[in-house]
Amino acid sequence: MFIYSMRAGTVRFIAVLCVALAALITLIAFVPELQPMAAAAEETVNFEGIRSNEERVAFLAQFGWEVEAEPVESTTVTIPREFDKVFAAYNELQRREGLNLADYSGRTVERYTYRLKGYEGYDGTVLANLLVYRGRVIGGDIATADSAGFMHGFTKP
Repeated sequence: MFIYSMRAGTVRFIAVLCVALAALITLIAFVPELQPMAAAAEETVNFEGIRSNEERVAFLAQFGWEVEAEPVESTTVTIPREFDKVFAAYNELQRREGLNLADYSGRTVERYTYRLKGYEGYDGTVLANLLVYRGRVIGGDIATADSAGFMHGFTKP
């Protein structure tokens, strides 16, 4: 014959654990839209398998941008290990798009710059920058070539 005894603290712990589990199941059942922004963005936009020029142009086309067939510039850049104020602000722009350059700090990545064929409401030169690491777009922006211009993520404002 086995006799098992439990202290009151153990019973309370199990009760709290059961209540927390029930609350979690209830939240999952009644609030299905609790997905991170990056997961929602990746469902509709393909950030992977971007290795050729055609794939980079097609990536930008997913957002509705039409660019010239060849990049204006193609170079390597290194993501800094520690972000200064400027780079931290740039990473915040990336985070609003569901990306995070902090995950690639210290890594050398490819930057491709394309000239947009048109930008509604602006007559100057507008460039699209893509940061690509091992076939995955990890960041980028749409910006004017003017110093007093604008910069935003891939999504049209």
